[in-house]
Amino acid sequence: MAAGSTTAEKSGANKSKGSSERPPRTGTRNSRFRVPAPRVLLVALGVVALVAGGIWALYGSTWFRVERVKTFGVRVLTPGEIEAVAAVPAGAPLVSVDTDAIEVRLRQGFPRIETVDVVRSWPHGIGLKVTERQPVLLLEKGGKFIEVDATGMRFATVDTAPRGVPRLVLDTATSPSLRRFDADRLLREAVRVRGELPGEIAENTRVVRVTSYDSVTLELTKGRTVFWGSGEHGRVKARVLTALMKASPKAGHFDVSAPTAPASSGS
Repeated sequence: MAAGSTTAEKSGANKSKGSSERPPRTGTRNSRFRVPAPRVLLVALGVVALVAGGIWALYGSTWFRVERVKTFGVRVLTPGEIEAVAAVPAGAPLVSVDTDAIEVRLRQGFPRIETVDVVRSWPHGIGLKVTERQPVLLLEKGGKFIEVDATGMRFATVDTAPRGVPRLVLDTATSPSLRRFDADRLLREAVRVRGELPGEIAENTRVVRVTSYDSVTLELTKGRTVFWGSGEHGRVKARVLTALMKASPKAGHFDVSAPTAPASSGS
């Protein structure tokens, strides 16, 4: 019994000695990287204050409010007309202005507008960047002129014909092609032809006359005419017509309906 007791006592003593040599642990491994709670609170309060201040500056203060509206790019329309329909809310916070709604109002109010871009001009302005449709042909009706753009859209009626824009004559009442191609399709074909004319010839074109899908005639200055045929192969026809007119400067009639076999006649 004594021997066993002595062995146990020695074992306990060794364990006690070993444990006494280990330094006490005062915390976890990452304790030195912890931010004290007061500092975390201060950072959070700072972030909240910045966000609240920004919101107040944009919505509650008088620093960023609508004070002026400026219109750019108009040619026929006036800035006053544009700004009246745009109805930009004066004095409203600049950040809250609904630019999409303004664009919709302008497009619906003015078919003449092709594109419009509403931009915020910090700190106090709204800019309205407008691009108007340009007429490429005119339909005469009742002494007035309907403007047609490069897409074939009829977008405005004016009292006076814009200078340099050819008239479109749709003489299709007895055309058999109306069974397949309605007036709108023929109008688009005329626009297509007009868009493929070379610069000088386009400037000299006074009338584009359409009697059927495959019968388009150009009436130029000095009494000259060009039988274009259909709107197909327009670029080739344009090149052939340019060469033909140079080769026969005194001709009065040109036919490029079959561009591989063009012809000119008259004087």
